[in-house]
Amino acid sequence: VPFYSELCKQMNAGDNCKTLVGYSAVYKMCFGMACFFFFFFILTIRINNSTGCRAAIHNGFWLLKFVLLVGCCTGAFFIPQEETFLEVWRYIGAFGGFIFLLIQLMLLVEFAHRWNINWSSGVEYNRLWYAALTLVILILFSIAVGAVIFMGVYYTHPEACLLNKIFLGINSSLCFIVSMLAISPYIQKLQPKSGLLQPGVISVYVMYLTFSAFSSKPKEMITVDGANQTVCVFPFDSGSESDKKIVTSLGAVILFACIIYSCLTSTTKRSSAALRVYRNSEPETERARCCFCFGDDTEDYDEEKTTSGQSVVYDEQEGTIYGYSYFHFVFFLGSLYVMMTVTNWFHYDDHKIEKLLDGSWSVFWIKMASCWVCLFIYMMTLIAPMMCPKRFEA
Repeated sequence: VPFYSELCKQMNAGDNCKTLVGYSAVYKMCFGMACFFFFFFILTIRINNSTGCRAAIHNGFWLLKFVLLVGCCTGAFFIPQEETFLEVWRYIGAFGGFIFLLIQLMLLVEFAHRWNINWSSGVEYNRLWYAALTLVILILFSIAVGAVIFMGVYYTHPEACLLNKIFLGINSSLCFIVSMLAISPYIQKLQPKSGLLQPGVISVYVMYLTFSAFSSKPKEMITVDGANQTVCVFPFDSGSESDKKIVTSLGAVILFACIIYSCLTSTTKRSSAALRVYRNSEPETERARCCFCFGDDTEDYDEEKTTSGQSVVYDEQEGTIYGYSYFHFVFFLGSLYVMMTVTNWFHYDDHKIEKLLDGSWSVFWIKMASCWVCLFIYMMTLIAPMMCPKRFEA
């Protein structure tokens, strides 16, 4: 693309010009994806059944939609006034990415509750499910404790990194508190299925976010024997920014796992409330399965069987199984979150790409706040029945 060379000169990127071009390309590709999903979000607003022409566009015309998506991503590379576009689009991406992060946290909490409820339902008739639960819980807490030890050894220093010490202590303490809260007698009385599996999942994710925040923080240097020394950095190949690569890779895996889980849990009436934070499933309606996300919702269609016993496929005549516009809106936010994750929430401050390589305080605080939001959401699912008992009894 011809204007890349001129852009690099104007921003004085120097030897980092290729990196800058790569980050700019990510912003533009995701802009095309976001435009595609936002267009279909507008197109599918207030669709109440699958028989209309707009619903047909949503459920078909795949080749044309693929061509449109490619066209959107290609056209994004020829947007004029690139410098202004990148600056404005970054703020939009940061806001949308933060909203998707909240959705991701809610999905994670819902996933942890559903996993525990499903496997706990199998304990009553097969003790192997109890062994499976115990094994998974041990693995999760071993990972969480190992992460705390790893960060305590390599991301703290006796003479520096005070914030790392404080926040590592706070986050690990909060994980311990929610774990004890989950198995406290009063919570067990209100939620018999509450156990250590949910806080195990939450603790591992909080430790990932903490590691991600530490790797995004600007590097600290101290003077040792008259020489400057960088401290509290990733111990293995720290010069090649290995920690940021690990964070980006894990973030991408978690992103796509959340999207796949959201899709799986929104394809049937029984699991259409995928984003409902508190899921109060009756034990008798649960059947323990290893791949519980897929589930069999045959009981949902019992009332829709004909007198001859033939199963009738739900055709969405009275209402769609899932919200078409909401589906596209989530993918719109997901496109923005991909953009911010892959670029490590990069900000073109003073047009100096070197600031990205040195870390960013804004990224550090965003990720650290995400830890607390995740713990707060999970804690609310535990204490909500205490605050509104009549609602949850209903």
